[in-house]
Amino acid sequence: MKKWTFIMLVVAILLFGSVIGFNMFKQTKIAEYMANMPEPEFPVTVTTLSPETWTPTINAIGFIEPIQGVTLTAQASGQIDRINFDSGIQVKEGDVLVEVDSKVEKAQLQSSQAKLPAAKAKYIRYKDLYAKGSISKEAYDEAQANYLSLSADIASLKASIERRTVTAPFAGTVGLRNVFLGQFLETGHDVVRLEDMSVMRLRFTVPQTDISKIYVDQQVNIVVDSYPDKTFEGSITAIAPAVNAQSGLIQVQAQIPNSEGKLRSGMFARASIILPSLKEQIIVPQTAITYTLYGDSVYVLEEQEGVQRAIQTIVKVGERKGSIAHIIEGLKPNQTIVTSGQVRLSNGSKVKIVESDATTPPAQTPML
Repeated sequence: MKKWTFIMLVVAILLFGSVIGFNMFKQTKIAEYMANMPEPEFPVTVTTLSPETWTPTINAIGFIEPIQGVTLTAQASGQIDRINFDSGIQVKEGDVLVEVDSKVEKAQLQSSQAKLPAAKAKYIRYKDLYAKGSISKEAYDEAQANYLSLSADIASLKASIERRTVTAPFAGTVGLRNVFLGQFLETGHDVVRLEDMSVMRLRFTVPQTDISKIYVDQQVNIVVDSYPDKTFEGSITAIAPAVNAQSGLIQVQAQIPNSEGKLRSGMFARASIILPSLKEQIIVPQTAITYTLYGDSVYVLEEQEGVQRAIQTIVKVGERKGSIAHIIEGLKPNQTIVTSGQVRLSNGSKVKIVESDATTPPAQTPML
């Protein structure tokens, strides 16, 4: 029994020893393979930095509005006798757009105007007679009061007739009319929208930290979604005198010439206030920047012992425009940086420069 136990113990030791020996042999061979394996080389695309001129901007958003715009309404109720405009046409200042029935007022006006010459003549005659002492002061005052009262009645009737017509207060374009011939027009009823579209305005807000950078007549570039490839140029015409204490923002107004009539009120617009250009600046593709919670970095190529290596460099990123970004700190001219392929890189990785157009923006965005 003891002999059998001893044999089984020896067999177990041999089995365990062989397993341990095999694992040690395998690890030794793996270590030898790893030691002799060539260092991995990662393909990347690169670009060499050169100083450029950078034009900084202050970006804002707002809505387009006309230089003048009003919804014309009726000042007096009555039946519409005449409509002198069609929807969407150009009108001049003072053009009569809608006439409301004013026959009674016009008849009263004619009656008063017919009496005016006699009342005026009597007033002038009594004035001369009173000066000569031929009539009493009471008779002269009565003639004068009759003449002035009749003149006031005529002015009142003219104003009443004028209130029963809707006229254009300025030249512009009318919208869609909201009235019809023969309709009874109530006081305050909307007739039509009138806008002067020759010059448009944009109101937007700017942080109070940027107040020192803006001024009246400063250039502003406007982009709207309707014409994404066109930039409308305008200028700042007014800056609010006070900053909103709750938001820390200040209101700014810009005017944009609209000779082509492409801008319409209510359009959402993006504004870029143009600041003085900066020379000798470092501009890089945004694909070259690695954004993390711990900071932004760029891989810079350095040659070490004849090998190209990517060195991770912390940078300070300023303004971004489209596919490029302005680097404020961290890079110098003539350095070569990685523009794509840095996802697999770590600090000091060996790299291989390749040609690729994968990061080149397409000429036209493909339709989904």
